[in-house]
Amino acid sequence: MRLSRLLGLIFFGVLSPWADMSWATPEFRLEIRNHLFYPSEIHIPAHTKIKLRIVNLDDTPEEFESYELNREKIVAGQATITVFIGPLLPGEYPFFGEFNPRTAQGTVIVR
Repeated sequence: MRLSRLLGLIFFGVLSPWADMSWATPEFRLEIRNHLFYPSEIHIPAHTKIKLRIVNLDDTPEEFESYELNREKIVAGQATITVFIGPLLPGEYPFFGEFNPRTAQGTVIVR
């Protein structure tokens, strides 16, 4: 094994646990209860890709939808999904539940 390759493996093996921690994707939780989103406002950092974990506590399905975020995903009853959004510019990005649009509404606020 060549010395440069050996040093590369040692370098990667030593630094990879810290690299994983420093580059972790921020995660936010959104719940669906009684056809409402909780919290109805999610504040996230600008210019950062985030993981949005959506937990549907209702027995019926809901669809997380946002034209501004370009996302549309069904969450089965009593199920959890993950949606990645961003990086986004500062602003407000509304979302709603396609199956209950009058009650299931919220906003991603990017600062």
